[in-house]
Amino acid sequence: MYTCTQQSKFLQYSVYMEKFSFPIFKTKVSGVTGRFLLEDPVERRKYFDQKAGLEIEKLRDYLSKGNTFVGFIMGPKNSGKGTYTKLFMEAVGGDHVAHISVGDVVRGVHKDLGTEAGKKALMDFLKKRYRGFIDLDKVFDVILGRDTKTHLPTEVILALVEREIDRIGRKAIFIDGFPRNLDQISYSLYFRALIGYRDDPDFFVFIDVPEAVIDERMKYRVSCPVCQSPRNTKLLRTKEVRYDANGKEFYLLCDNPLCSGFGNARMVSKEGDSLGINAIRERLEMEAVVVKKLLTIQGVPKVFLRNSIPVEQAQEYVDDYEITPSYHYELEGETVKVVEEPWTVTGDDGVRSYSLLPVPVALALIKQTVRALDL
Repeated sequence: MYTCTQQSKFLQYSVYMEKFSFPIFKTKVSGVTGRFLLEDPVERRKYFDQKAGLEIEKLRDYLSKGNTFVGFIMGPKNSGKGTYTKLFMEAVGGDHVAHISVGDVVRGVHKDLGTEAGKKALMDFLKKRYRGFIDLDKVFDVILGRDTKTHLPTEVILALVEREIDRIGRKAIFIDGFPRNLDQISYSLYFRALIGYRDDPDFFVFIDVPEAVIDERMKYRVSCPVCQSPRNTKLLRTKEVRYDANGKEFYLLCDNPLCSGFGNARMVSKEGDSLGINAIRERLEMEAVVVKKLLTIQGVPKVFLRNSIPVEQAQEYVDDYEITPSYHYELEGETVKVVEEPWTVTGDDGVRSYSLLPVPVALALIKQTVRALDL
């Protein structure tokens, strides 16, 4: 999929905005003609079958035999980590694959600590698995925000992630949000041994996305309150768009076929996303340092995902329907009219680029995962 010149750029650290230069993955497949409406779940299934049918069958066969893996997915906030893994699960099958957000796991502990039964169950688990330097009562104070001076130790995070893995059962997992700083890198390298869970093959997934794309994704991001599938009112709509006459706003309905709220759940935004990328500037800088370090690690397979493609190279590497459109909506009587326009961004290197839709990036994830697992 890559040229020799592109391969040599895998570890090139770009001078632009502390970013990394990743190769372009070719999603245009010889012999596959026609167009696919990628926001439609039925059309997405056809797209994946046509462009990655062989790889999907290899993964399904691998997973159906009880095999699993651990994929550490690295990318800045709103770079698409959750979206790409959910699309991977949609294509391959959610019965054998799970996505674990470390941030969501830690936040979920709040619910457990809200009841005596939940607190006891969590305490019992941590007594068995936690090894660290602060006592568990203080750990709970940190989680609940009563202690704002102490950072949550990595040892606690590992124990909480293991607990989540136990809840999920025997599945392949994508871990989102770990490692987050330089001190956690060594933990990630020996993650399997540290959690004492299983001897899975593991690999790192790196995502490159222009800051302009992150900014727009943050400002217009929504998610399903039932299954947490992420979408974007401007850049990644669902099949069904409705109008709220009371709130005088357009909204999306969840179209994840694996969701119990399919076709009915109204997708909602997260507090703070309207501030855009400036709200996470410090975090982006730290994540860039971590990724730079991880890119030099040997002995662990690496998957490279790139969200954008220079305009002048788009025709060679991708189909035009794989390029991100920009949407806005108009009300015609009681019907919502969807207006679609091309969306072009200036990359961090100053190059005029198209942003790719999540589905072709997920296609790259599927194909490269097969390679990382040597299937």
